[in-house]
Amino acid sequence: MGKQMTEMLKGTLEGIVLALLAEQPAYGYEITTRLREHGFTDTAEGTVYALLVRIEQKKLVDVEKVPSEKGPPRKVYTLNAAGRQELQEFWTTWNFLAQHIERLNTTHTPSKEN
Repeated sequence: MGKQMTEMLKGTLEGIVLALLAEQPAYGYEITTRLREHGFTDTAEGTVYALLVRIEQKKLVDVEKVPSEKGPPRKVYTLNAAGRQELQEFWTTWNFLAQHIERLNTTHTPSKEN
């Protein structure tokens, strides 16, 4: 992933993870796997775990420790009402930005020279 993609992803990854949790509760490794299934293949597990700590501290998720067959209990994250509100705000902001950026892209794209 290029530097520009990495920087843009930093600003949107929280919203992306909230969107995944809106689909269904998950634990850290599942979230990383689902991100990769959605094309975010270069997302490091450490990045996801740090983000999960932040969204837990912001009280956007409910956390339940679930026994694991392999190792310590897993923390399963479920989007709560505050998280759903944050996700709605993310989509509103995303739609605004996407619309305006696309407008710039179609009106200010340099013409190709033959």
